[in-house]
Amino acid sequence: METRTLGSLTVSLVGLGCNNFGGRLDAAATKTVVDVCLEAGITLFDTADVYGGTKSEEYLGQALAGRRDDAIVATKFGAGGGGAKASYVASCAEDSLRRLGVDHIDLYQIHRPDPETPIEETLGALNQLVVDGKVREIGCSNFSPEQIEEAAKVSEANGWARFVTVQNQLNLLQRKGDAQLVAASQQHDLKILPYFPLASGMLTGKYKRGEEPPEGTRLAGTPADRRERAMSDRVFDKVEALTQMAESGGHTVLELAMSWLATMPAMGSVIAGATKPEQVRSNAESVAWQLTDEDRAEIDRITA
Repeated sequence: METRTLGSLTVSLVGLGCNNFGGRLDAAATKTVVDVCLEAGITLFDTADVYGGTKSEEYLGQALAGRRDDAIVATKFGAGGGGAKASYVASCAEDSLRRLGVDHIDLYQIHRPDPETPIEETLGALNQLVVDGKVREIGCSNFSPEQIEEAAKVSEANGWARFVTVQNQLNLLQRKGDAQLVAASQQHDLKILPYFPLASGMLTGKYKRGEEPPEGTRLAGTPADRRERAMSDRVFDKVEALTQMAESGGHTVLELAMSWLATMPAMGSVIAGATKPEQVRSNAESVAWQLTDEDRAEIDRITA
């Protein structure tokens, strides 16, 4: 497994999104997925304090018991209604440390911007966690290029820890603002952690035009209006064209989706969820395709 760096952290090019833990997966199934990840060379585990109603952190911590040093643990705060005020940041970190059963968090991320709290206040609290040794690196999620720039200026002006990652939704079907995100990340030395890299499974081949999503899949459990948008004819036109392109080169559309992300500038780790061992192995093996400039141009044409 190829590795990349996120500040001082070394992580696998493919990471595991842990939002299924505590929801679709119980503690035993979580451990099975974590076991297979480590066997496959996946070392980055990305969770959040709200995933699985806090159970994701608990189950991940249990699964990593006795082998903490084999993993890079990333979690998030700020999506549960408390915002990003300094006092809330500190209490959230303590709660996550307790649930994970660790003495430090490798990558601590603000889950989304808090318009009610100045970024100076949030960054000051995060810097204190780094100074205290409770957090190694910090990152942001769902930040715009302008918000990335503002945060970078604040950290530099105060000599504080800076964001080293930005975790935003990015995939072949969700490319809005991708060029601007890459440019901002390169300018401020951040690595991108794309979430939903497979567009909730639309880029795996598991869904078919005109058919209901298979039972147990992510889209099967989503509200009808969102499911209809995700599985619209316009989306399927793109998926089918991408699938044809991939298969003509002896690949799958999943390999195309993951390799396209893996070869983007400023890419850190492609975070993909998994509920079964075979999904973990497929994800781990999916980033070996070295796309040419011609390949990327064809992808741009299809997804424009």
